[in-house]
Amino acid sequence: MGNIVELKNIGMIYHSLNGEIIALENINLSVEEGEFVSIVGPSGCGKSTLLSLISGLLKPTFGEVLINGKEVNGTSNEVGYMLQKDHLFDWRTIYENVILGLEITGTLNAGTKEKVLKLLDTYGLYEFKDKYPSQLSGGMRQRAALIRTLATDPKILLLDEAFSALDYQTRLAVNEDIYSIIKKENKTAILVTHDIAESISMADRVVVLTKRPGTIKNIHEIKLTCKKRTPLCSREAPEFRHYFNQIWKELDVHV
Repeated sequence: MGNIVELKNIGMIYHSLNGEIIALENINLSVEEGEFVSIVGPSGCGKSTLLSLISGLLKPTFGEVLINGKEVNGTSNEVGYMLQKDHLFDWRTIYENVILGLEITGTLNAGTKEKVLKLLDTYGLYEFKDKYPSQLSGGMRQRAALIRTLATDPKILLLDEAFSALDYQTRLAVNEDIYSIIKKENKTAILVTHDIAESISMADRVVVLTKRPGTIKNIHEIKLTCKKRTPLCSREAPEFRHYFNQIWKELDVHV
């Protein structure tokens, strides 16, 4: 499989009243189709900025972002974005929330409606399609948010601290759900997280960024000896602790 995302010599400078802030510097990274990549780094190092550049919400000061070999200029249906909060509208049913992206893009039709209903059925939300977000658990709401993202059929999913608002037990369960859905739908995923264990348990590779200005300090290829690669099984692999300790040290968490 070829590279679906390429970041070439990316630099990002923000202008403020106090002068220029260099957020990112000399970022070079490729992501293969179907790969799951996690990005970790100290607070304020530019992790979320990277996702905004890939999504086309921001344009880099230097360098270029390519998706399928074409330079990114603005947002695209090829990229889906999941944020920390599910952003489901309380006055719309789960079904109405899930079809929102299709309505916005003008692609809601009999075919896409059928696809949405199939996604809801496949991932255990069909019987809740006429319920409202307040009637669902946090984990179910995140599943609904992912289905809303998948409904527009993006090739790449960007997950920006998408599980951090959940309690620990729910977060582990949702990691399992979301990972399973992403793999079953054969999507490319890039996850930004502060949780080292989460980054290792879900990803094929973990990218470690330095303090601002963010540059790539290391990239870990995650190879775990577990019978079936799932987030929970990954945490039980003997190599897991080694990766955790190494990334912990690289993040300079005590500084």
